[in-house]
Amino acid sequence: MAAERSSGCVEATAGCGMKRRPEPEQEPEPQLEEPSLCSSAPSHGDGTDSSLSDSEESVFSGLEDSGSDSNEDDGHDDVEGHSGTEKITGEQAQAGPPYLRTEVVRAQSGDEYAKDSSDEEDIRNTVGNVPLEWYEDFPHVGYDLDGRRIYKPLRTRDELDQFLDKIDDPDYWRTVQDRMTGRDLRLTDQQVALVWRLQRGQFGDESFDPYEPAVDFFSGDIMIHPVTNRPADKRSFIPSLVEKEKVSRMVHAIKMGWIQPRRPRDPTPSFYDLWAQEDPHAVLGRHKMHVPAPKLALPGHAESYNPPPEFLLSEKERLVWEQEEPGERKPSFLPRRFPSLRAVPAYSRFIQERFERCLDLYLCPRQRKMRVNVDPEDLIPRLPRPRDLQPFPTCQALVYRGHSDLIRCLSVSPGGQWLASGSDDGSLRLWEVVTARCVRTVPMGGVVKSVAWNPNPTICLVAAAVEDAVLLLNPALGDRLVVGSTDQLLSAFELPQEPALQPAHWLEASEEERQGGLRLRICHGKPVTQVTWHGRGDYLAAVLATPGHTQVLIHQLSRRRSQTPFRRSHGQVQCVAFHPSRPFLLVASQRSVRLYHLLRQELTKKLMPNCKWVSSLAVHPAGDNIICGSYDSKLVWFDLDLSTKPYKVLRHHKKALRAVAFHPRYPLFASGSDDGSVIVCHGMVYNDLLQNPLLVPVKVLKGHALTRDLGVLDVAFHPSQPWIFSSGADGTIRLFS
Repeated sequence: MAAERSSGCVEATAGCGMKRRPEPEQEPEPQLEEPSLCSSAPSHGDGTDSSLSDSEESVFSGLEDSGSDSNEDDGHDDVEGHSGTEKITGEQAQAGPPYLRTEVVRAQSGDEYAKDSSDEEDIRNTVGNVPLEWYEDFPHVGYDLDGRRIYKPLRTRDELDQFLDKIDDPDYWRTVQDRMTGRDLRLTDQQVALVWRLQRGQFGDESFDPYEPAVDFFSGDIMIHPVTNRPADKRSFIPSLVEKEKVSRMVHAIKMGWIQPRRPRDPTPSFYDLWAQEDPHAVLGRHKMHVPAPKLALPGHAESYNPPPEFLLSEKERLVWEQEEPGERKPSFLPRRFPSLRAVPAYSRFIQERFERCLDLYLCPRQRKMRVNVDPEDLIPRLPRPRDLQPFPTCQALVYRGHSDLIRCLSVSPGGQWLASGSDDGSLRLWEVVTARCVRTVPMGGVVKSVAWNPNPTICLVAAAVEDAVLLLNPALGDRLVVGSTDQLLSAFELPQEPALQPAHWLEASEEERQGGLRLRICHGKPVTQVTWHGRGDYLAAVLATPGHTQVLIHQLSRRRSQTPFRRSHGQVQCVAFHPSRPFLLVASQRSVRLYHLLRQELTKKLMPNCKWVSSLAVHPAGDNIICGSYDSKLVWFDLDLSTKPYKVLRHHKKALRAVAFHPRYPLFASGSDDGSVIVCHGMVYNDLLQNPLLVPVKVLKGHALTRDLGVLDVAFHPSQPWIFSSGADGTIRLFS
């Protein structure tokens, strides 16, 4: 009863346009005294409610509209929805607000809108056919006759409440929201069936039969009376002047012979012998470039069933003939001797040869093509002779022996007087280049993966990658002033009071280690695979064998700081290299080479070498070209000014490439491979951008013996002479000059 009374109260305030149906008189039910939503509605509509805030007004209006929604649904489907309006007595109308009394008087007076039979879809939306989207930023949806706002129903439920309603309400799947009023409507069974029919592509009307027999509007039978009594046009019985002109033109064309009457076609097929004797007056004879039919060669003595003895093959010749390819056998058959023609068996390849003969006749070109006489020598590019490209290393000059295991890396001092090498025997050896004499042996305590001599001639330092640390050694070779200034530079550093958090730890060497030449130790916690210096000698980069963005670290020697330049990883890093003149860092992963700008901290270019696995990287001294070697025996040359694709791919080696290097002064580059050879190439780069680099292989240097299927592991050029050093798996270093 409380719900009915609330529904009826809101129904009375909704407006006078509500459709009402006559109902039989009913006994008035006793009114309950408990408070309902109708008791708070008059305070909302009264003109003296200025003390209410906007939020309170929105709450009350939302409750009122929610009751109006429910009443409107019931008013269309159930008769009891309208009885709630009839239950408002005169006393309640007198006690209620003025607008409620006005509605009751209008309802009782029976004005002309009480029995309106118009098919108005929505009574609450008084703004007309206006989308509800225009009122998204407003709390109301329209106005009633007294100028008061009709507020939207409250939509304060969150997704959890909607989910609970969906679980509790069995009719939730058939509930939709009206876009015009914002209320929820429950679809009836007829409406759901209509939606299903439309989704299946059927007609909306269930009783409609699309396959019913068609009814002709006009019958084909002759009738007495015409379909229309409209008189015929004048043009239907007067000759047309346009048609007369067309007929006259056609008659004139027939007289002149321009239009020939159609003759019946001859049903007999027309064909001709393609390989017959060429008649000069025939169709094929008129072609100047006609190709005559190819003729088979006449049989010789070898095809005879009783060939002479010189045409018969011996047993050795027969074995050679059987081992050859079928297309390269001469003759294409095996001559045999038979006592008589009757003993000759049927030819096994008769059907196949006839089929190939028919294919030759069918696919033979019927026009002669002019051959272009090209000298094969002209197709080979004009390359200079190697003796015109001297100097370059041509022969083996010295062999450096002393390591007991394979030598993985080597490096030459900036002056070219000393050579450093690291081996798997756990030692780092310093050699004098000219005499091949081992000057000093430093035990490292582990496998030396990489060695790099500081390129700055004023600093005497060697960086070596051993296990998870980078060791900085002062070899104490060469000028004593340079050695002393290097130690003074390292000892001048003062630790800050609050050391910053770094990805690597810098440790000073002990007194015993300092006597062996060790000055600093940079610990990383992960195995180090490569170390390389910047051209100025203050920065060095280290590559770690670990997944993630910490694979590459950059260390600054003067400030003893370490940093990680990248935030994410693009695969396993193989090697890195600094640009010789610009703030670029080249990072080679397995399938690509990326060029990063260190100051802008951005990716500048990504090079695609089209290799399975990149193994090594080298940068030209001018900085515009790079080469990279791969384990699939390719050497790829990139021109950074041209494209991200390779300019040239060289496949001179037969096995995997382990190292590549550029000469700092001469136009030379070299590559070392597991086949035990070092290939030296001439690579001239021109200042003219319109002229491509000249790449010419000039020499193949051999001397290393293969050990454990490994050959040359590292190569390095002399800084001032056209010499090259190579280290191999046989435990030797060889100098080619």
